[in-house]
Amino acid sequence: MPVLRMGNLQGGKIDWNDLVYTDDEREIAKYALRPGDVLFNRTNTIDLVGKTSIYCGEEPAIFAGYLIRINAKKDLLDSCFLNYTLNTEFAKKYSLKVLSVAVGQANINGQKLKTYPIPLPPTVGEQSAIAATLNDVDALLSGLDKLIAKKRGLKQAAMQRLLTGKTRLPGFKLKAGTKQTDAGVIPEDWDVSPVGREFDVKLGKMLDAEKNVGDLKPYLGNRSVQWNQIDVSDLQLMRMTRSDMERFRLRKGDLLVCEGGEVGRAALWDEPIEECYYQKALHRLRPLRGFDSRLMVEMLHLWSNAGTLDNYVTQTSIAHLPREKFLEVPMPVPPLSEQSAIAEVLSDMNSDLSLLEARRNKTRLLKQGMMQELLTGKTRLI
Repeated sequence: MPVLRMGNLQGGKIDWNDLVYTDDEREIAKYALRPGDVLFNRTNTIDLVGKTSIYCGEEPAIFAGYLIRINAKKDLLDSCFLNYTLNTEFAKKYSLKVLSVAVGQANINGQKLKTYPIPLPPTVGEQSAIAATLNDVDALLSGLDKLIAKKRGLKQAAMQRLLTGKTRLPGFKLKAGTKQTDAGVIPEDWDVSPVGREFDVKLGKMLDAEKNVGDLKPYLGNRSVQWNQIDVSDLQLMRMTRSDMERFRLRKGDLLVCEGGEVGRAALWDEPIEECYYQKALHRLRPLRGFDSRLMVEMLHLWSNAGTLDNYVTQTSIAHLPREKFLEVPMPVPPLSEQSAIAEVLSDMNSDLSLLEARRNKTRLLKQGMMQELLTGKTRLI
């Protein structure tokens, strides 16, 4: 029988991945869960202690140590309502007030759990109505998560086939057959070229507070570059000389690639701000022979997923992709018109994903607002 542990409590629900099992009949009899049981994580790190999820009877299971089972009195308290309440920011702040710390772990025992103040609607019916409303939003979020996962899977499959030429878009197959190359098996009418032949690759400015002089200017670091998007919401400043400004100023269409950390993570600079620079944690790529930079982002994503770049990485405290090794990476080169066509297809898929993710994020914010209104009585359903 599955044994639910603290790692299985996720977002108010049970995560049925990474399970352990037991066949101990005594433990099964003692710790068997019933639908509606609320599980409370009594021991964890300070930021995770107090995690709470509800068991809905999806499959028979028992609960492990470090969890407390809460049996709500059905005539006084709806267990789903309790679960939502214990997942509010108010409850999390209360956890910080009552927890104790020993040997690097935070603990909230059963006696302290009993002191949690719960804003309680006067009837179980109103509690159930609130829980049902929030559960509907959770169902919508779950549906969006599944759709996003499906779309990502389709995108990954499309990348794998289109970027290796296993699938050709209509009208682009000029010659039959395939050939073995340094970049793998590719169509007979594609070329192979190292990154350094297709792109001018330049590392950004070294950050050295003692040596840096000049004017303060905004710059991008590794964390600003995510897949297919650049975050400029929290830019830092560094000093730049006139020479630095000429060398490291970004131009619209520049491709930025992470040199360290998640090596290869990449996005195009679409000039969200007028003037910006980049530091040594990033490679800046500009096409030398017209290679479509949008396609290169997808190529890097494929290489990242497949571990292709691992052979070119230098391991220190974190992984690094030295410029001289990056220049040598062999890449398949479709004809320019086919590059653009493939990039358009994958770009459309990215747009669909972005819209779904934006909708999911908006729904999450809506749920937070609803919890604040409904669980404090600011808005009443009955």
